[in-house]
Amino acid sequence: MREQTRKLYRERFGAVILEGYGMTEASPVAAVNSSSHSRDGSVGRLLPGMALRLEPVDGINDGGRLHVAGPNVMLGYMLASDPGRLQPLEGDWHDSGDIVSIDEDGFITIRGRAKRFAKIAGEMISLGAIEMMAQNLWPEDYHAAVAVPDRRKGERIVLVTTRMPALREELRAYSRRFGATDLMVPGEIVNVEKIPVLGSGKTDYVTAQKIADDWIRSHSTSNRAAEDE
Repeated sequence: MREQTRKLYRERFGAVILEGYGMTEASPVAAVNSSSHSRDGSVGRLLPGMALRLEPVDGINDGGRLHVAGPNVMLGYMLASDPGRLQPLEGDWHDSGDIVSIDEDGFITIRGRAKRFAKIAGEMISLGAIEMMAQNLWPEDYHAAVAVPDRRKGERIVLVTTRMPALREELRAYSRRFGATDLMVPGEIVNVEKIPVLGSGKTDYVTAQKIADDWIRSHSTSNRAAEDE
């Protein structure tokens, strides 16, 4: 949740928003803040009776990939390719697919989906954090950050945005106030009229990725043609 939203509810309505974290596989709650134990920016602490472990992720030093176990966690999956047979979890642990950090009091902070990270020059960069940075700078617009291959650094970030014009130097200047590293500044910015969304209203990252890939491909072709001339 954005800090501005939390602050608005406190000042205008005198209400404290308590964030939590759930997944279908955990029936569905895994962690939650409460009126007596909460920490802004976190999703609270693990529910009683549950256990967690963090799997190290190359390039992330202050967090890891979250696995959970407990009486509320599912027994396994049923696959269409093998109907009627339960595919049990390995050692009763469910891989959430999320990268999180945990403080000394057990409060969990979601860093993002593992697949929503880009590895740039050996460092893992959260694409969600880049979107939040762009949203804070240009709150009236919509943004989607994706990664494309880069020969020198492994990957580079492309920001697909409805902001026109979206100036990279403006974003770079804001990133310093935001506390971001230079690696979090998108290497390319692609302007679109609308950000693609799914039926659920969430960003359609598959289509956003295609928009970025097509843009990179067309500009690479244009650059090669210019060099040939």
